[in-house]
Amino acid sequence: MKKDHVSINRDVWNADAPNWVAAGERLWRADPPEWGNWGEPEEKLCLLPSQMHNMDAVELGCGTAYVSGWMARRGARVTAIDVSPAQLATARKLAAAHQADITFIEGNAEDTGLPDSAFDFAISEYGAAIWCPPDIWLREAWRVLRPVGRLVFLGNHPLAIICSPLDGAPCDRTLHRPYRGLQGADWTEVPIDPSGICFNLTLADWMALFANIGFKVLKYQEIYAPDHANDTRGAVPADWAKHYPVEQVWHLEKDG
Repeated sequence: MKKDHVSINRDVWNADAPNWVAAGERLWRADPPEWGNWGEPEEKLCLLPSQMHNMDAVELGCGTAYVSGWMARRGARVTAIDVSPAQLATARKLAAAHQADITFIEGNAEDTGLPDSAFDFAISEYGAAIWCPPDIWLREAWRVLRPVGRLVFLGNHPLAIICSPLDGAPCDRTLHRPYRGLQGADWTEVPIDPSGICFNLTLADWMALFANIGFKVLKYQEIYAPDHANDTRGAVPADWAKHYPVEQVWHLEKDG
């Protein structure tokens, strides 16, 4: 029987929200922004437009909303949506503390209820990018973007999924899942650090989906752990991530 990933992932993030308050506080203060497991600097990855004045921007799956805070700091009119009320409670407190004018919506990034063609820029860092089925949330992102609007999203690299042991242990150098037909991973019943249901695709399937929806690929980035790293983050050891990409970033544009 197909599981209700929306309810499962909402419950996971409601329960885990207290564990992300400190990270949210730190990242709200980050200037310039930093991205991913090992905090790669914005000047290296360039996920955000340098100036966002007079831009309407939306974060899909905002969590504690530090990315929304960074966009507001750059002058954007920001809307942030998340399925977890507990995460949004933290986000609202941090936005108030930083005097950031952000419109928060409790809802599903797969069906936002936002108007068509309302945004110039959309982004997801480990939000909809991994917790929602790509063929659903990407179509919703396309719908709410204006013509030639941009979408940037960061999430797990497919290699990090297929090299993750089935018991939830950290990544290793064995292929534990088939790459062909990759759809993601269900972490709900693993004995080690259980969580929710995530989604991913092969690189060819990502490309085919973008073309089918109407997105043009502007840039693709693979992120590795920095040379100085020696720890494990997000169940990925630094030694593994120095040799294999742990994260990916897609920069897309809606066809006009």
